Amino acid sequence: MQRLEDFSHLNRRNFMKAGGMTALALAFGGCAKNPVTGESQFMLVSEAQEIEMDKKASPQQLSNDYGATQDSALNDYVSGVGTSLSNTSHRPQMPYSYRVVNANYVNAYAFPGGTIACTRGIMLEIDNEAELSALLGHEIGHVNARHTASRMSSQTVIGTLAGVGGAAVGAVYGGTWGSLAGGLGGLGAGLLLASYSRDDERQADGLGMEYMTRAAYNPDGMIGLMEMLNEQHDRQPSAVEIMFATHPMSAERLATARKQAANKYMGAGEYAIYRERYMDNTVELRKIGPAIRELQDAEKLGGQKKYGEAEEKIESALKKVPHDYTGLLLMAKMQMAQKKYDDALPYAMEAKRVYPDEAQASQLSGVLLVQSKQYAKAYDSFESYDKAMPGNPYTKFFKGYSQEGLGNREEAAREYYQFLQQVRQGDQAGHAYQRLVDWGYIKGEAKPARDPMAYLG
Repeated sequence: MQRLEDFSHLNRRNFMKAGGMTALALAFGGCAKNPVTGESQFMLVSEAQEIEMDKKASPQQLSNDYGATQDSALNDYVSGVGTSLSNTSHRPQMPYSYRVVNANYVNAYAFPGGTIACTRGIMLEIDNEAELSALLGHEIGHVNARHTASRMSSQTVIGTLAGVGGAAVGAVYGGTWGSLAGGLGGLGAGLLLASYSRDDERQADGLGMEYMTRAAYNPDGMIGLMEMLNEQHDRQPSAVEIMFATHPMSAERLATARKQAANKYMGAGEYAIYRERYMDNTVELRKIGPAIRELQDAEKLGGQKKYGEAEEKIESALKKVPHDYTGLLLMAKMQMAQKKYDDALPYAMEAKRVYPDEAQASQLSGVLLVQSKQYAKAYDSFESYDKAMPGNPYTKFFKGYSQEGLGNREEAAREYYQFLQQVRQGDQAGHAYQRLVDWGYIKGEAKPARDPMAYLG
């Protein structure tokens, strides 16, 4: 097998002349049989690697979306629908899991190992179980066709040829509020959830319709889903911005769905759409629908820096649903955006009390407790976050910062040292390095330190 260095002479033009991906597939030994088409394709990511990447990245994204709903009956219902589809898919052996997450925006997404989530925002817009099956079937289609793994394989090679050492795909998830606790960073979910191509979307549509009709759902569910998303885009584009960014919609896709329903899947037109069953299983979610829509408005206003109006919307939502985890954290983030840290802290702490098993509240509480110099409580919050979301290097920094605030130099140095093994740039890395120099743990040049909490203000 040849080494990467052996291809260093290839520029993009020579790469294409040399046979492009076919040449590299032979050189790298990167060929695999596509589970859907049965054809050989260029692939540098194994199934085991897909599953491992999923395990590492999906927990962070699910937490960014405020975790799975605490309505266990709703999660079980969605899991049941999803399982009926994936059991008859091209890759039934994958470790699929399904959940509704507490995010307000309209979207669904799949990680390459089979973790699939749909937001409570999109669940409010769906009208029947057939539409839900279309949504989940489409995401299962992405997993089965290995779209993420294929994109990563191609981008890794192109990145190597360009001398950049691999793919760099920007995350679109997290939205306006995703960076407000920015010092804690993410775990690479953006790379796995970057946008699909239009060809990927067409294939996932076709597979979704295939899987849903195999499970005896009316293909009109796919048509209804696409019509709803297009109507949402026309009426309230900000609510579906992320979905359209990652899942390019077009009139052509809707026309194709109608054509397939009328021809290829004409016989499946006798299947039910199960509207009543969907309504029965989403009744608790729909009860808080008015509050969720106010939170959607608040997020939009926050993105426009109309913080006063946004706070009014959140306050109104919390009057309807006082213990809504997402609403509480949104209020905390809104206050943080205005540097009103003392006002933000009670909301973050209440969110932590309401949903103790979800990591984001511990993360946000810890940041705010550090800001208010309550270092012991801050350390406990970061310790809780670390247990729920292990592997985030920035947690080490903030645990070290908390220990420093408590005067525990040795413990702080240990955390800082571990942090610097993974992160070498940025204000936090500069602070950690400077402390290790100042305390005599390492030899280095003294440099003026910036405030590592500067990202908050």
